[in-house]
Amino acid sequence: MQPPSHGPAAERAPHRPTRSRYDAVIVGGGHNGLVAAAYLARAGRSVLLLERLGRTGGAAVSTEAFAGVPARLSQYSYLVSLLPGKVVADLGLRFAVRRREVSSYTPTLAAGRATGLLVTGDRARTAESFRRLTGSDREFDAWREFYGRTERVARRVFPSLTEPLPSRAELRRTVDDEEAWEMLFERPLGEAVESRFRDDLVRGVVLTDALIGTFTHAHDPDLAQNRCFLYHVIGGGDGGWHVPVGGMGALTSALADAAVAAGAELRTGCEVTAIDPGGELAEVAYRVDGVEHRVGAGKVLCNAAPSTLARLLGEEPAAPAPQGAQLKVNMLLRRLPRLRDTSVDPREAFAGTFHIAESYRELEGAYRQAATGSLPAPAPSEIYCHSLTDPSILGGDLAARGYQTLTLFGLHTPAALFARDRDAARRAALDGVLASLDAQLAEPLTECLAVDGDGRPCLEVKCPPDLEDELGLPGGNIFHRDLRFPYGDPDADRWGVATGRPNVLLCGAGALRGGGVSGIPGHNAAMAVLGR
Repeated sequence: MQPPSHGPAAERAPHRPTRSRYDAVIVGGGHNGLVAAAYLARAGRSVLLLERLGRTGGAAVSTEAFAGVPARLSQYSYLVSLLPGKVVADLGLRFAVRRREVSSYTPTLAAGRATGLLVTGDRARTAESFRRLTGSDREFDAWREFYGRTERVARRVFPSLTEPLPSRAELRRTVDDEEAWEMLFERPLGEAVESRFRDDLVRGVVLTDALIGTFTHAHDPDLAQNRCFLYHVIGGGDGGWHVPVGGMGALTSALADAAVAAGAELRTGCEVTAIDPGGELAEVAYRVDGVEHRVGAGKVLCNAAPSTLARLLGEEPAAPAPQGAQLKVNMLLRRLPRLRDTSVDPREAFAGTFHIAESYRELEGAYRQAATGSLPAPAPSEIYCHSLTDPSILGGDLAARGYQTLTLFGLHTPAALFARDRDAARRAALDGVLASLDAQLAEPLTECLAVDGDGRPCLEVKCPPDLEDELGLPGGNIFHRDLRFPYGDPDADRWGVATGRPNVLLCGAGALRGGGVSGIPGHNAAMAVLGR
């Protein structure tokens, strides 16, 4: 099924609500808020969604980032893993994804020779790549055992994310694998990585999923790395990562269409300024064009970060919002660059996750440098090319001319590094990740960059403070706060969305089972409102 156009639904003009009170008022029009709006409206509830920006979609949008160039890039979030098929089916979304044929490619030098580790769906070919890199089958056998175990955990845990919240003991029984439970939920992930793998590069490839958007290290006793890793390997019940056809905006456009079709009112350009939980009826204050308005709500669902919700309630946040720690670089190329490793086609290397400076030692070194206030060098990052899997995002004759997109996600660049002089630090961070990438290429990346209608290189950079300014993410944290294990006290919080205020719920990434592009918190908040 072809995805819908993702323009009008995501950019509705602001206007006044039609009622003075609603069964539910949703604060924030990101993908989770849209999911909640669609579920509640389909259940017959009156729903008003208020979004500060001039469009819905939050971080899941497609944008023509470069003037005069018809390429719609996923500007912020860019891949789909955690979105349950249940949400797509329940809401009748016209939305499609494609699985990447290549999982990852990691370049390196071995005895002075450019080589790399290629992981694909072809078991024999992947085994040969491991053998060529490490000299034996041992690492590949360990890889298969490790990810076979995480996939079994995924099959058990992922379905529970859209069910009432399990207790810790209940989830442990669901996992039904004490070794896996110990590895993922009890002990620092670095212990499992080091006990199973010997090769430094292989160890690093495994660890990267524990560091995406999370500033931590392999042996953090707080287990932030374990929680991040878990959410990156359980998606869909098999850990697969998918490319959204039409870009991320295709998803949020489909969600907006579903919500409106069900009767929800989506109002953009409406900045919520305060929430009064009141008694039975809450009141939400919001501003449009400098004019204050108020609307009543039976329930308020907050798609913003918990620290933002605390401010709206006039409270002090329970804890400071943790910093984001990622650099996002969007690029459009005239062609893919040639690699130093001539044994792999660039169209394969960039089709999956292209790991740069992400060996185990390099990741640890980068964390230590950033923790002491320096941009890491070499700078770890990962790249993928959306247009290799989904050329529909390239308009005009760009695809026919060989143009490709590149998305780079840099690790270990916490917001504090950009506090003194953001522009200078952003330029330095960009120089660092491009230098690390160029070290793996047979030609400078700049020679492959396209130019926009004004003759400027098609390259856009976002650091954590940029995400705070543009999207309202405190500290630029893409998860709203530290991820948490997907269990809790179901007697106190049946769906993992409670706030301590009976008529105010979290429906965003900061909910107990939030994080990533999933729609799960939106679904769960709607279920809580509906008493299911």
